[in-house]
Amino acid sequence: MPAASPVRSLLRSPAGRVLVGAVAGVGLLTVVGLLLLWPTGEHPKPQGGATRTVGATVTRVALAPCGGPSDQRCVTARTRVDDGSDRGRTVQVVLGPREVSPDLDEGDAVRLVDQTPPGQRGGEPVYAFSGVDRTLPVGVLAAVFALLGAVVARGRGLLALVGTAASLSLVVLWLVPAILDGRPPLLVAVVGALAVMFVTTGLTYGVTTQSLAAVTGIGVSLLVAALLGTLWTSLAGLDGTDGDLGAFALQSGGSLPLQGIVLAGMVIGALGVLTDTVVSQVSTVAALHRTSPTLPVARLYREAFAVGRDHLAATIHTLVLAYAGATLPLLLVASANGVGLRDAVNDASLAEPIVSTLVGSIALVLSVPLSTLLAAVLVGRVPEAALGEGGHGHAH
Repeated sequence: MPAASPVRSLLRSPAGRVLVGAVAGVGLLTVVGLLLLWPTGEHPKPQGGATRTVGATVTRVALAPCGGPSDQRCVTARTRVDDGSDRGRTVQVVLGPREVSPDLDEGDAVRLVDQTPPGQRGGEPVYAFSGVDRTLPVGVLAAVFALLGAVVARGRGLLALVGTAASLSLVVLWLVPAILDGRPPLLVAVVGALAVMFVTTGLTYGVTTQSLAAVTGIGVSLLVAALLGTLWTSLAGLDGTDGDLGAFALQSGGSLPLQGIVLAGMVIGALGVLTDTVVSQVSTVAALHRTSPTLPVARLYREAFAVGRDHLAATIHTLVLAYAGATLPLLLVASANGVGLRDAVNDASLAEPIVSTLVGSIALVLSVPLSTLLAAVLVGRVPEAALGEGGHGHAH
């Protein structure tokens, strides 16, 4: 059956036309938002913060006095610069006290920061150690992931990888510059998340009745996450002034809306898990409707919601463990210092991921009945021919 046939069948039913109209409206608003919020590149460029580095190769590692009144020993490394204007030159860098220095050997790749004063260019270069060069292992891991995805999931896996690359590009090349340009972060995050949703859903699942219904459910769930995040970042006093973000804002002249940036992170973070859950629920409704076209909407909702509860329990568990893993170093430091639960929760570095987890989890919980109801009302009333030959759900 031609791929366009289910869509044509969808347009022949009132529910199908409502579904297509709703998705087209959201899509149009997303495009308008992308254009109106398009970054100009005229954002502040503070000194400090992230710095450019050059590659180097370790040629020798030794111990030397750290300097100062103590007799502490520091690890030093003799390195050969591999990039930039000083390529081929040998420089000495201090890695730090032996107890907290990386374990380096001759031939290891590292990154250095050029700290040569402008007036001393052409003389003896001054470099500082930035960190181990992780480009190769990270790149290999990404390649293994892409290869496994392509082999196991085949064509759909390749499309999912393309969608992932396009989504990350949208975040890096549009969303972040737009926030730096002073656009409203929450609005930028919602528009960016909707754009990512259209890209990933369209590339991974194609233009089908199920994907159109999923877009509707994801869009509603994202708005719920944005509203919850707005309310609770205010109630919890998460204004973004702590940590690196506050320091960056200070260097930028205080022009960045820090609380909005925290909110934007919550919305983007909630998108992935919402997409997974909503797509699964819509696929469940479509499969039930395909199997029993005469099922009434209420029965269709109840049966699909029963499946969604099982999926929901596993997904919330995954979400909480993912955030717990990300904050594990902070939890270890707090525990080692005997910090109580109340004090730990009041620390912004822990409170922020906790609130993000809870906001994402609440939006996730609400997305199951919302998306199931939308799918039952819309998908459950379209002709069977509009559903194609199979769904794209998955089980946990």
